Amino acid sequence: MKSVEIVAINIGKPQLVPYKNKEVATGIHKQPTDGALFLSWENFKGDGQADLVHHGGREKAVCVYPFEHYVYWEQELGQALTYGAFGENLTIRGIVEAEVCIGDIFELGEAIVEVSQPRQPCFKLSVKYDRPDMPLKVQETGYTGFYFRVLREGFVDKSDGLKRIFAHPKAITVAYANRIMHQEKEHVAGIRQLLEVDKLSVSWRATLQKRLEGQETDTRERLTGGTSVSTDVSDGSANGAS
Repeated sequence: MKSVEIVAINIGKPQLVPYKNKEVATGIHKQPTDGALFLSWENFKGDGQADLVHHGGREKAVCVYPFEHYVYWEQELGQALTYGAFGENLTIRGIVEAEVCIGDIFELGEAIVEVSQPRQPCFKLSVKYDRPDMPLKVQETGYTGFYFRVLREGFVDKSDGLKRIFAHPKAITVAYANRIMHQEKEHVAGIRQLLEVDKLSVSWRATLQKRLEGQETDTRERLTGGTSVSTDVSDGSANGAS
């Protein structure tokens, strides 16, 4: 299987930034770093996230984004982008969402990592680019990137590259998962296909299971920073906070 180039390893600690007449904490402002970094079960040394509901943790330890999408976004935003532009830890070249599957396992330097879910863009992208529509645009294009969980800790250097060592037999791509989650929400067979992937993250599994039961998670908190509730799609009634 082909190796994938690591263009940059990006890290950064959360910081307070102004947004809509208030300050919000965000770890989206990551910078490329030189030299090997230790990757633990939850993140690279020196990295951090402000919102541990939507980012970070064991199942979202490493955020990955394909460099192939940078040209599109530079045209869309009308500006040049530097590595880490989407708050990703790894900027990679050589594989995109349609070519990587949930449960695929990669060798990453000394570490071993596994694809857990697509990245779900949040309003912190709006904070960074002063574009309220940015998270939804990322979601609609499918240019989301994805997350790794860590199966083995170790040091990682960008010269190591990324090598797929196991292809999950269900072969459910990140692109397909995005489509079922965001565009084809009533595709019951697709939802069941995703739920059959044993390596799909707990959070995505819970959302999809609720959808099968007639509940749809309100995405306002993630996309806009507003209040989020869980609604029953059968009658639109509120069903408690999500």
